[in-house]
This record gives sequence, C-alpha cells and structure tokens, in this order.
Amino acid sequence: MLSSKHFEQIFEALEVNFGLSHCQELTLEANPDDMSDAFFRSIAPFPFNRLSMGVQSFNDAHLRFLHRRHTSNEAKDAIVRAKRFGFDNISIDLMFGLPNQTIDDWQESLLQAIEHEVNHISAYHLIYEEGTPLWRMKEQGTVREIDEELSVRMFEVLIDTLTQNGFEHYEISNFALPEFRSRHNSSYWNATPYLGVGAAAHSYNGSERSYNVADTLRFCEAMEQGLDCYEIEHLFRSERYDDMVITALRTCEGLAIEKVRTLFGADYVDYLMQQAAPYLKSGQLRLTPTHLVLTRAGIFISDGIMSNLLRTE
Repeated sequence: MLSSKHFEQIFEALEVNFGLSHCQELTLEANPDDMSDAFFRSIAPFPFNRLSMGVQSFNDAHLRFLHRRHTSNEAKDAIVRAKRFGFDNISIDLMFGLPNQTIDDWQESLLQAIEHEVNHISAYHLIYEEGTPLWRMKEQGTVREIDEELSVRMFEVLIDTLTQNGFEHYEISNFALPEFRSRHNSSYWNATPYLGVGAAAHSYNGSERSYNVADTLRFCEAMEQGLDCYEIEHLFRSERYDDMVITALRTCEGLAIEKVRTLFGADYVDYLMQQAAPYLKSGQLRLTPTHLVLTRAGIFISDGIMSNLLRTE
C-alpha cells in the first residue's frame, strides 16, 4: 500500500532515531496480488530481508470463500517472483478449518507450500468472530463450522506433513525450516520489550503495555500538535505471570521454571507446579530439567491447560 516515497520517509526516520545497523530481520508483509515486478523494483532500495505473504490457501474455491483477490496460481507466481528478486526468506500464512474443506484439500495446500520452498509457515484455524459477515453467515445457516474431530485431524496433518518435511514446530501455529524462525514473533513469546509505531500500534516494556489510538486521522493530528495519543496499562505481578504462561507455553521450549522464580517468586513456582500436576500425570505436560513443556497431546487442549495455570489476584 505504500509508495517508494513513503518507504524513504520511514527508513530515514528509523535510521535517525534508532539506527538500522543492528537490525537482523526486517519483514515486509504483502498480499500475493500486489507483488508485481514493478512492486519488487520499487522496494529494491530498501533493506527488507524477509517477506510475509497472506496466501491463506492454494485452493481457488477456498480463496473465493475468503474473498481473497488472488488465485492459487497468482500466489505461486508471487513466491517465484519474490525469489527472483532476491528474497530467500519467505513466510506464508495458511488457513484451515474452512467450511467444506477436506483433509485432502488441506494437505494439498501444505504440499504446495513445501513444493515452492517457502521457509516459514503460519497456520491458523478459521475463527467465527461475533459481528463479522462470517459470523452472520453461520447464524443464518449459510455456512457450517467443521466438527471438532475433523478440526483435530487437520491439525495433526499440519504437524505431521510439515515436520516430516524438515520444518520445526517451534510455536503452536508456526513452523520454520532450520534458522528461519520469525525473530519478530519470537520476541512476543519470549516477553522481549517491543515498540509499536503508528495508529493502533501496541508497545510493551516489561511492566506495562501501551497502545496508540486506533483512529488514524486523530493520531496524525495529535502527532502534528506534539500531543501524546496513547493509553498505558500497568500490569500487576499476576498479570505479567499470566502473560508469560500464555506466551511461553506456546513455544517448543516451554516455560522456564527459574525465570518464573526470579521474576515472581517461589510462591508462583509452587502454584504453577501444583496446577500443572494433573497434566504432568496425564502426559499432556512434561517437565525437563529447566522447563515446563506442552506435549503433542497437550497442544490439542493448550487453551484449557493454560487457563488452569493462570493466576489472578
């Protein structure tokens, strides 16, 4: 959506305020239908070294259902074109759990991604969010959610297909070839402080979250007047603990026990292990010398496990 002139302004501001020499990963997010030769030539002067594409599916019927502008062939062409223009770190998003999607459909999309040698895949289950057109279609009976058994089977196919083809299942929804984990996303799961810039952007400094006003016009007017245009949420100890449980347990490394002890105290470790005991016994959690980790069986009920490990005051 941005022109070369916009990128020039952005990178100049980044260089002046922060510097880019230390930056190891710089991702551009785009849709396949936008990625023409002219597009790649326009971004060539800028230091992007990773491309994230919203492919969603390699099935044209499913793309039409999702109201995507691109076709399966256009998505494949975009990947090929990106490589021709020098991108060797390409991530794509895929979606499963769509109405009328079969196991074969889902596996074919995964195999297409593997065949086109992308380095990273984020895979998400379709969610019917209240108030959206998709939610209304479900309420009206126009579409039906897939049943839980099929949903679980699709997730199993996702894990098996990608791991058997060299991908590391490093976070519940994310898979990467060796050395191609997303540094950006990993910072969230590792509780690394981050700065969000622009309207609706969120930031985190380790003890509080802040978020800029979402109204773009209001945000720009505030910036021009030198006014603050964000809200701050101060986090209680229990909230920071809960955040760590929810993010760290999503990863293949899991939740570091000593980190919990250092940041929150021995009483939190005692509580954590007490709540984890039934899942350790059932084999849905396992304990390494340093971490509490979801097993494969635990991944399928991860939301319930995390919920029972949380602590609010």
